[in-house]
Amino acid sequence: MNMTRKLTAMLLVLLALTACTDENDAPTSYEPVETFNVNGVKFKMIRVEGGTFTMGTTTDLDTMALDCEMPPHEVTVSTFCIGETEVTQELWSAVMESNPSYYANNLLYPVEEVSWNDCQRFIAELNKITGKKFRLPTEAEWEYAARGGKKSQGFVYAGGDTYQDVMWCAHNIAHATDVVATKKPNELGLYDMSGNVWEWCQDLYGSYTNQAQTNPTGPDTGTERVLRGGGWSSFAKYCRVTYRSSSPPMREANYIGLRLAL
Repeated sequence: MNMTRKLTAMLLVLLALTACTDENDAPTSYEPVETFNVNGVKFKMIRVEGGTFTMGTTTDLDTMALDCEMPPHEVTVSTFCIGETEVTQELWSAVMESNPSYYANNLLYPVEEVSWNDCQRFIAELNKITGKKFRLPTEAEWEYAARGGKKSQGFVYAGGDTYQDVMWCAHNIAHATDVVATKKPNELGLYDMSGNVWEWCQDLYGSYTNQAQTNPTGPDTGTERVLRGGGWSSFAKYCRVTYRSSSPPMREANYIGLRLAL
């Protein structure tokens, strides 16, 4: 009997390690995918096992590579959780009781017309409701997740090498966003990390160096915040997992949204 109890306790500890919680929080789920319910709107966070990867690229590895993506450098990130999809208009409305989106004819479209500053206010309200510590992903976390983390198969886009399969972009959509999670997910089960809307990251924008880093959070100074993933109005080359862009934190546009991290 005592042996059975010990084995049960050990199993519960191992399962708890897969929960999408902050390190100082008690686990609320024993699954690598955790579902949250906010005012009747459900959304999922997917656990991304930490690891080391090469961030950025070179023209030898990718003929479409630009200077902003270089030099490649070794980055280690700790385990974290990230949204299965971009934040939808439905979730934003449930938290903020308003919908700023230009393309507002379907609540399952990603929210857009939100600045980096707006996102911080949204996250603060979400954290009040849930008691959690949601945030924007760092740029390193974003790229690691988009690449597929430890399951990465080295795709050009998040989930594949053929843009038609994995994203909505300027080549296959007519001047609008589309419903999230209607294209193929990447290796981690994440949708629309390429295309649909650009996604704000937490970091200030700065040039890469070739130094190895652990859990980088971007430069200490700067005027613009990182944007990743490309959007519905972007050509496919700008939706690659290594491509980087940026914008002032007060910028609002109908092709910019967000994805949550935890």
